[in-house]
Amino acid sequence: MTDYRPIPLGFERLPPEESVARSRAFLELMQRRRSVRMFSRESIDRELIENAVATAGTAPSGAHHQPWTFVIVSDPELKRQIREAAEVEEREFYERRATPEWLEEIRHLGTDDVKAHITDVPYLIVAFEQIHGAHGQKHYYSKESVGIAVGLLLASLHSAGLATLTHTPSPMRFLREILERPSHERPYVLIPVGYPAEAAVVPELERKPLSEILVSR
Repeated sequence: MTDYRPIPLGFERLPPEESVARSRAFLELMQRRRSVRMFSRESIDRELIENAVATAGTAPSGAHHQPWTFVIVSDPELKRQIREAAEVEEREFYERRATPEWLEEIRHLGTDDVKAHITDVPYLIVAFEQIHGAHGQKHYYSKESVGIAVGLLLASLHSAGLATLTHTPSPMRFLREILERPSHERPYVLIPVGYPAEAAVVPELERKPLSEILVSR
């Protein structure tokens, strides 16, 4: 148990006009973020990946336990194994698990069981939730903590000019097995990262307007 040891915050208060300008610029940047399924095989600077993971590591977490592990995968053989295992689960989903209603709900996204993006991208990032510590230490709000960290990760990658996809094949146990992660780590999300293919397309979608997601009381 660590005793409470406060240190100065080091907060920089911005002039109001700069705060608004930064807020608007970040909103405009993030409004251009899209999930991409068609990637280039072009290499990218690994530092961009490492910086994004470091950014994710700044996320708040329950009791500051930081219950996350991010595995960066660039080895072609590992990517091949992950793709094959993911496509097995995806075929099962599309052919047996998904209800007709569910399939109708995702029809406009143009998805199927072929996951070429897994082997096309230069990097995969697999986020794991640490259910408890390596020595049995209880973690608090681990799922929520990892979710916040993944959000920061995606924002960092997008701000660096990279494309991403949040891929959650179910079940995802194969990720822990292929990547040889310990039993207390649970796969949370698989994120292909790279540049979009020159001919990349995305489905035409509309995000809910602010008036539908913000409630003032």
